[in-house]
Amino acid sequence: MLTLTGRVIWQEKRTAQRQVFSLSTNRTLPQPLRGGKAFLAKGSGPIPVGFAHYLAFNSRPEALEDGMPCILLGDEFRYLDDDDVIALSSDGRVRSLYRASSNHNSLLLTEQCNNYCLMCSQPPKRVDDSWLLHEAKETVRVIPRETRNLGITGGEPTLYGDEFIGLLYHIKNWLPHTSLHILSNGRTFADAQFSEKYAAVNHPDMMVGIPVYSADPARHDYVVQARGAFDETIRGILNLKRLNQKVEIRIVLHKQTCQGLPELAEFIARNLLFVDHVALMALEMTGFTRANLDALWIDPIEYKSELSKAVKILRSYGLKTSVYNHPLCLVNRDVETSYVKSISDWKNEYATECEPCVRKSDCGGFFSSGIRHGYSKSIQPFLSVMSGTERS
Repeated sequence: MLTLTGRVIWQEKRTAQRQVFSLSTNRTLPQPLRGGKAFLAKGSGPIPVGFAHYLAFNSRPEALEDGMPCILLGDEFRYLDDDDVIALSSDGRVRSLYRASSNHNSLLLTEQCNNYCLMCSQPPKRVDDSWLLHEAKETVRVIPRETRNLGITGGEPTLYGDEFIGLLYHIKNWLPHTSLHILSNGRTFADAQFSEKYAAVNHPDMMVGIPVYSADPARHDYVVQARGAFDETIRGILNLKRLNQKVEIRIVLHKQTCQGLPELAEFIARNLLFVDHVALMALEMTGFTRANLDALWIDPIEYKSELSKAVKILRSYGLKTSVYNHPLCLVNRDVETSYVKSISDWKNEYATECEPCVRKSDCGGFFSSGIRHGYSKSIQPFLSVMSGTERS
């Protein structure tokens, strides 16, 4: 698991405010391009002048001139490289915002939310964190233009209203060829005018991922801990599709949702057949999940049949369907055509039981939090590539 947030070991010339920097290891970078970047000192060699800031590991480079703004990072940040983006706070906190080598980059806009989901991995906070929105705008300006995809997440990012719409225009202008995937509970889109403003952005490749946890409104509202949320969410989906916007339905599987999974698949197929994608996702052992573990945890092997039934129903109606976040040995063979390695690389690990598995490269493994706090005891590594079924 990568360390994305930490503190500097030492800092010379503390910044007066939070700053966002794109990193470069290029000692021959043209002078006009250095002013907005931070130089990342890797290996030996002269330290070029003209960069806005300097980063090194563990000890101050001897070649660094006195007075140059510099921070020292621990070895846990050695993964940082060219075109990565970091935020540096005046109190010595450093955060990795974007990694050029990763396909799992997201902008966190807020930790506020109007749902209070039992399994929320980013528990809501009632604080003014609008600085995250401003930081996101700065990050977009320095992200490489060739970035293929970018996520937007929260909390609930649409709570910013028109400012959220403004951010989408901003991203479209700076990253016109970057695919956007927005995580939202969908409730704000129940407002037809807001949905129209969203559609008016006219981004060429933008999708909203919206959770629907049950065909029973009361069950969905219980999972998200918000009365009336189901009706607003469905209206939001309908508004978006009426405006020809891309929508993904996301279903987190746990004790409260897996039993009614085939019925939910039927509901989606009969009432929301026009959505663009359905994602069936295993539980992440972090945030509120750990506090509500007794009400949520179920070994994925116990709902294998329900998962297979749901996938079969959705695919029979022509719906594009994916299964995320599950170890490969815990799903039935009929699900594998929809199986995706999906866990973000910075929080993806494998259990010790997985070591002899010959299909490890095909398997999504576990969330790091699952390795630490508990996972299925039914892991059975594949021992034969040919059959795909021989297990220990």
